[in-house]
Amino acid sequence: MALIGTQVLPFTANAFHKGEFITVTEENLKGKWSVVIFYPADFTFVCPTELEDMQNEYATLKEMGAEVYSVSTDTHFTHKAWHDHSEAIGKIEYIMIGDPSQKISRNFDVLNEEDGLAERGTFIIDPDGVIQTVEINAGGIGRDASQVVSKLKAAQYVRNNPGEVCPAKWKEGEATLKPSLDLVGKI
Repeated sequence: MALIGTQVLPFTANAFHKGEFITVTEENLKGKWSVVIFYPADFTFVCPTELEDMQNEYATLKEMGAEVYSVSTDTHFTHKAWHDHSEAIGKIEYIMIGDPSQKISRNFDVLNEEDGLAERGTFIIDPDGVIQTVEINAGGIGRDASQVVSKLKAAQYVRNNPGEVCPAKWKEGEATLKPSLDLVGKI
């Protein structure tokens, strides 16, 4: 993806958070780790299962110094209505951004122009506002929030340990690799 290693582009949006409407900009994604999850629409089928699953991992992500932002092309008003009427969405404590202008979805290259909805995109952004991971799923394929936790741990490790990389299926505390000529052809 061309977005890996790039700075989050400027945006300003209204959001719903803990019973209030707030304004969010790209500056909110700096100074800490951020997880941004795009989904097609409120009041749908796979989306509430994913957002509830992310809520189930939210405390862990917060302990890791990350904030979560969900984004759809719905308005912040629709997010509030969904939050008020869905048992699954009513649990959400993280920020729900409205993107009716579709600017944020375009910035992250997840907008399906034909239907005007965001694809299922997951982005992990470092404290400098640089995109470190991207995952895009087709509409019928729900995501697993525990995988976001694993990817965030790896991204934080690599940031804090220059010269080391995390191999496939790496878990916190396991061995990492130090890329060098000595490793070529030996793995």
